[in-house]
Amino acid sequence: MIRVLFFATIRELAHGKEATVQGCRTVDELFAALSERCGDAFGKEALEGGSVSGRVIVMVNGRAIAHTGGGATPLSDGDTVAVFPVIGGG
Repeated sequence: MIRVLFFATIRELAHGKEATVQGCRTVDELFAALSERCGDAFGKEALEGGSVSGRVIVMVNGRAIAHTGGGATPLSDGDTVAVFPVIGGG
């Protein structure tokens, strides 16, 4: 089972602060499953062209997927995935 934690505005789109998902082998598969579960608003923010969008920051077990293969990052039972919105400031 994969534990998914949602933060900030992503939490609202996911309708909760946490979810568990089974059977996903990659981050892209996880986000496709989450999009089906959480609805169109989540999917529009988190997915782009079938892969994780640049509007979210995703970490698997504390490591940003930007450094581990992006949406192709492999997942295993027991992993924790954290999803954050990209936040700009000045």
